[in-house]
Amino acid sequence: MTLIKSISGIRGTIGGKPNEGLSPLDIVRFTSAYATWLRGERVGKLKVVIGRDARISGEMVTNLVVGTLQGLGIDVIDLGLSTTPTVEIAVPMENADGGIILTASHNPKQWNALKLLNNKGEFISAQDGADLLQIAEDNAFNYAEVDDLGVCTKDDSYLEKHIQSILAMDLVNVEAIKAKNYKVAIDCVNSTGGIFLPALLKALGVTNIIELYCEPNGQFPHNPEPLPENLTEIAKQIKKQGADVGFVVDPDVDRLCMVNEDGTMFGEEYTLVAIADYVLKHTKGNTVSNLSSTRALRDVTEKHGGEYFASAVGEVNVVNMMKAKNAVIGGEGNGGVIYPDSHYGRDSLVGIALFLSHFATSGIDSCVELRATYPNYFISKNKIQLTPEIDVDNILVKMAAKYSNEDVNDIDGVKINFAEEWVHLRKSNTEPIIRIYSESKSEEKADALANKIIEEIKALI
Repeated sequence: MTLIKSISGIRGTIGGKPNEGLSPLDIVRFTSAYATWLRGERVGKLKVVIGRDARISGEMVTNLVVGTLQGLGIDVIDLGLSTTPTVEIAVPMENADGGIILTASHNPKQWNALKLLNNKGEFISAQDGADLLQIAEDNAFNYAEVDDLGVCTKDDSYLEKHIQSILAMDLVNVEAIKAKNYKVAIDCVNSTGGIFLPALLKALGVTNIIELYCEPNGQFPHNPEPLPENLTEIAKQIKKQGADVGFVVDPDVDRLCMVNEDGTMFGEEYTLVAIADYVLKHTKGNTVSNLSSTRALRDVTEKHGGEYFASAVGEVNVVNMMKAKNAVIGGEGNGGVIYPDSHYGRDSLVGIALFLSHFATSGIDSCVELRATYPNYFISKNKIQLTPEIDVDNILVKMAAKYSNEDVNDIDGVKINFAEEWVHLRKSNTEPIIRIYSESKSEEKADALANKIIEEIKALI
């Protein structure tokens, strides 16, 4: 069993003993800590929005979370089967004090988690997360008396509200999409994307939809992370049925992957690149992604006269830098698109609407050709297993010193930028490993750079 307590929430495998897996006691304790942190010095009724993906454990976790929030005197708006970005937009729409998304994102079905939001519908800060964990550690909860218990209201209107907010965006071109009469394949891994993607596509004028795994029953038909090795079935169906493009989302619909008409991958790293190209074509400005994302976003940004900035890894860090640099588009190389005109959170639904608008107005008739218009980079992802007693921070300091004559960024581990390639070294927060991401102009060169750095780290050890 596994239980991971981090500044952004709690996640773990269902079952086991308390404090070893995501047991009912742990769910109640951390929900209580969140509610206590949320209240702070505030008086009167507070309101929290919740929603969940379609995991088998979702109903059980929802019942515990709702009851605990009510027990602390907080009113709850339960969106039921929903998506992470839908809950994020619902929090400010409802003028709520916070939100909880019950999802373990791309993790397998035995996992679940509480993702915690502030009153803007954005992930809580590192300091807020640390304060919350301390409240949980101290069991510093004060439950409401009977006349002050919270009330739970169910609200199923946010599927339509989310879609309407997307259709209202200036850069979403419904008429152009409708005119193309695209045939679109989708793989929603039997989670809530199976509810939201077909509804969005129909609203965008797409009537020919090939639906794979759209039954929201939590029985994931393959590893739910949208990586090439997990997308063989949709690739086969796209070729067999002559689809123009395929969209794949993870269980909570905040990561978007595209598949080309010939069954090849558009590339998870290039989801943000293509959408940023479209946004920057119409809106001058800057972009942000994290340090481990492809350099192609920088290239596209500079082509349009903007400036690119790299943040530390983690959605909250990307969002903070986007605000600081007035970025018009940003996100992460895992298929996470953050478009501030909608909200500051990764949103696959926004990504699909913007990508189809881009595709439909590009003058290009195939995804393969569209992908070929972007700089071609290859990322190699590796790790070194370490024993717990090894001082990882000291190793990273030595690597930074070794390459001090290069462009080195140390806001999150160590990233070394060379003329045509880069390598990013960072320690894991949950296990004794160093992650090593490298990018170059070919797969061979990316692997060679990673292997060179791995050997140098092993020599230091």
